[in-house]
Amino acid sequence: MPSDAIWAWSIIVLATAGVIIRPFRLPEAIWAVIGAGALVLLGLLPWQDALVGIEKGLDVYLFLIGMMLIAELARLEGLFDYLAALAVEYAGGSPQRLFLLIYLVGTLVTVLLSNDATAIVLTPAVYAATRAAGAKPLPYLFVCAFIANAASFVLPISNPANLVVFGARMPHLTEWLRLFALPSAASILLTYAVLRLTQHRALKEETIARSVPHPKLGRGGKLTAVGIIAIGVVLVTASALDRQLGLPTFICGVATAAIVLLLSRQSPLPVLRGVSWSVLPLVGGLFVMVETLVKTGVIGQLSALLHQAVAQSVPKAAWSVGIATAIGTNIANNLPVGLIAGSVAASDHLPAPVVSAILIGVDLGPNMSVTGSLATILWLVALRREKIELSAWPFLKLGMLVTPPALIAALAAAIR
Repeated sequence: MPSDAIWAWSIIVLATAGVIIRPFRLPEAIWAVIGAGALVLLGLLPWQDALVGIEKGLDVYLFLIGMMLIAELARLEGLFDYLAALAVEYAGGSPQRLFLLIYLVGTLVTVLLSNDATAIVLTPAVYAATRAAGAKPLPYLFVCAFIANAASFVLPISNPANLVVFGARMPHLTEWLRLFALPSAASILLTYAVLRLTQHRALKEETIARSVPHPKLGRGGKLTAVGIIAIGVVLVTASALDRQLGLPTFICGVATAAIVLLLSRQSPLPVLRGVSWSVLPLVGGLFVMVETLVKTGVIGQLSALLHQAVAQSVPKAAWSVGIATAIGTNIANNLPVGLIAGSVAASDHLPAPVVSAILIGVDLGPNMSVTGSLATILWLVALRREKIELSAWPFLKLGMLVTPPALIAALAAAIR
């Protein structure tokens, strides 16, 4: 094995560990950028190839910017606080009904605005609403974490990882729904059933208020809601026409924000300040690191192994790669694993059940651990802002109960 390859892989492993563990509490993006910069500065990856890697993420960057803009606008205009309070009102004093309603709202937000929006914006709104209702927030906050990944492959727009895995090979919307409608339904239903069982005692032992102070939804909030619906229509149409989703998402997000801010005569600075811009260099750094894996032959070796497995049995290969990918996301986070899996899937034509299993592993697998996906990490950050400390172990215990049934059911539906 060439020494350059060993050095490159070592840097990538350390940088990925930095992203997950966050030594010295430095932001995830810093470790990804340091890793990418070290690969270039040490001559392990030519700067031209690094630029190629960064360029490959263009569609993802545009998608993230558009989604983060509309999500932050919805937060500032009180749309999510309104929805959470509405859920409490409709619950009518029933913790079980409130649990279900928050799950349904979380599903809708994830499907139409991506899992990151559920983690970043819905989580604080649910915390505020449950506290106002006199409920213990944690069972309902777990809903936000688990549905963010469980519903993230209903549509191509539901998870940035979908763009990472498929890239320019994104299936038509009709083909996407054919591949993932049934697995998504299995994932959402099984995740709810097991999560509800695990929270049965906590929900049974508490009482909640029948109503909470209901925030008024102003013109800006209503316009934002209309903008979200319009974005959903535009993106579903773009997907149906086999267009890349990044640019339409960016245009819709910018246009909606501009219209709302102009009509309400607000400064754009609060919206721009609230966007998690550090996500962009994080993703860019990961793209550079995966480009290094391509150049050092790792992707080729993984592709060869997968094709050998496919030649022996497509169903067995699909099950194996789906479970392996799901486990891998909890070791190294689903963004780098998704980039690697996407590169392997792009290396040659693979049967649809195998590619579907890869995506399900990347999207749903992270529900096992709190570091499995960017969305879950963002959810944990949202909890810490509310002074809620949750260690990795309680989440892992819950994730190990909730995730396997949903993962097996989703894979079975995809490989059928």
